[in-house]
Amino acid sequence: MRINKYLADCGVASRRKCDELILQGKVKVNNKVTRELGLDIKPTDVVLFENRVVRPNIRRVYYKLHKPKGYVTTASDEKGRKTVVELMRKVQERVYPIGRLDYDTEGLLILTNDGDITNILTHPKNLVKKTYIASIEGEISPQDIKQISKGVDIGGYITQPCSAQIVEKDEKFTRVEIVISEGKNHQVKKMFEAVGKNVAFLKRVSIGEIKLGGLSRGEYKALTTKEIAYLKSLQK
Repeated sequence: MRINKYLADCGVASRRKCDELILQGKVKVNNKVTRELGLDIKPTDVVLFENRVVRPNIRRVYYKLHKPKGYVTTASDEKGRKTVVELMRKVQERVYPIGRLDYDTEGLLILTNDGDITNILTHPKNLVKKTYIASIEGEISPQDIKQISKGVDIGGYITQPCSAQIVEKDEKFTRVEIVISEGKNHQVKKMFEAVGKNVAFLKRVSIGEIKLGGLSRGEYKALTTKEIAYLKSLQK
């Protein structure tokens, strides 16, 4: 078994993230640091991540979390900021988040120890749609919404066509539902900035058919059998 899959099966991180950890020298095999991405792990090998022995998890677990603002979407943070994994302390298995939400963005996040599901959800070819509610300062015109839907330049990259529609207005804000199938850094905020609008608040409410539902901020729950089956059906 390739070392990145072995580490992913141990619940360390996704395969791609495990490649980064290997190159950073954080992985040892038989007590020797390895940076060989194609290394095959044999049943007799002892693998350590950050000097801790890791072994493949037998039980795969899947959770959805309502990430609050003020948390980073990582398992650990070198700046000492609060992480989403800290919200999962009652979960016995070591889980990690799939994808990211910005520090000041809240909403749906999926966490698991299943590296295959992580690859499915993050691989560009699968085009998993993610739905956000963005609160925009002031008003936004139908022309701006149309332009965002067609694609905008967010700094040398033209976004793919998406769905965007106004869902609510008040005196200070316009709330827009936007559905994208990409995951560029700060993408939704940059899309609105491209038409001169500022996002005051951003919340992800669904990933494909997985809905945030009635989860309160900081609350999490195990995915249902139906939700897990849906995620696995995305493999192409």
